[in-house]
Amino acid sequence: MTDVDLDALVGRRFDGGERTVEHWENWLLTDCTQRAPMTDDLLHPVALFHVPIQAAATSIADIFAVAGGGAAGSVTLLGYDWEYLAPMYEGMSLRGVGGITAAQRHRDDAGHVAHDDVTFSIELVAPGGEVVARVTNRWRFLR
Repeated sequence: MTDVDLDALVGRRFDGGERTVEHWENWLLTDCTQRAPMTDDLLHPVALFHVPIQAAATSIADIFAVAGGGAAGSVTLLGYDWEYLAPMYEGMSLRGVGGITAAQRHRDDAGHVAHDDVTFSIELVAPGGEVVARVTNRWRFLR
């Protein structure tokens, strides 16, 4: 991936789509964390690991292909932020909107590309248009 290719990632939008978490899935997410089910059909917070990516009509493989440039290197999770802005419920249709918000190249002392840091953010939007959650992930692609 060239410097120009990396810079061009910033502002790239995901296609966007919708995702609903049904009761059975919410139950499984709760069960795998060994917790009691949430009350009032609230979504378990762990849903923010995968639901935003699916709601934005993308996948981890797609993001790797675009941000990793098809390179056979490895990727490291630098961090993620989850913002809960309003309650989310089982059966609620959530629209995913987002894209790549930052990309930075890092070089070693000899000037060779060492790694690229890429950040993407996705908002989950309720049927009434209210943003109910925002996730931001920062990944490092080793070259």
